[in-house]
Order: sequence, then structure tokens, then C-alpha cells
Amino acid sequence: MKYQDIKGLTTEEIVEKLKEEKALYTKMKFNHVVSPIENPMKLKASRQLIARYLTELSARKNG
Repeated sequence: MKYQDIKGLTTEEIVEKLKEEKALYTKMKFNHVVSPIENPMKLKASRQLIARYLTELSARKNG
């Protein structure tokens, strides 16, 4: 999801998607430790998406 798409969401939607993405990232990370996943770049993409959500929440809080 691009940052412009995230800007269009409500704060509640961002918080909900952030929780879901964090849970998915934790699950993927654990699965990767047990047996390597097919595309490890999914971990990076998930971390970046979490950072985008947190950046937008921070901008709304401070702005």
C-alpha cells in the first residue's frame, strides 16, 4: 500500500491495519526462523508498511 493510499484512511482504520500487519509480520518472522519462506523480501515489505502506518499516525498526532 502506498503512502498516498494510507493518507486517505481514517485514523481508526490505520490503527486496525497496523495491528493486523504487526500480527502478520510476527507470524511470518517466526515461520521464517523455523523454515525459510519462499520470498524473504515479504518481511522487508511488511516492515516498510508498518513504518508507513506509524509515520502517518505520528504525523496526525503532531499535526
